[in-house]
Amino acid sequence: MANRCPWLDETKQDYVEYHDQEWGVPVRDDKTLFEFLVLESAQAGLSWYTILKRREGIDVRLPILM
Repeated sequence: MANRCPWLDETKQDYVEYHDQEWGVPVRDDKTLFEFLVLESAQAGLSWYTILKRREGIDVRLPILM
């Protein structure tokens, strides 16, 4: 079993994948950093899980901004 943070809801598979593959991994790519900046800005009072579920739709708009 993976060593996971206590805040992780393991019933949400996409959240588990985010935790295991992205959480705490240093990012140095400008495009990825910009994506996270946009996602964090979109969060504004919403749960991070809510934003992750909508990530693909937000991601589609990123090339327009770049």
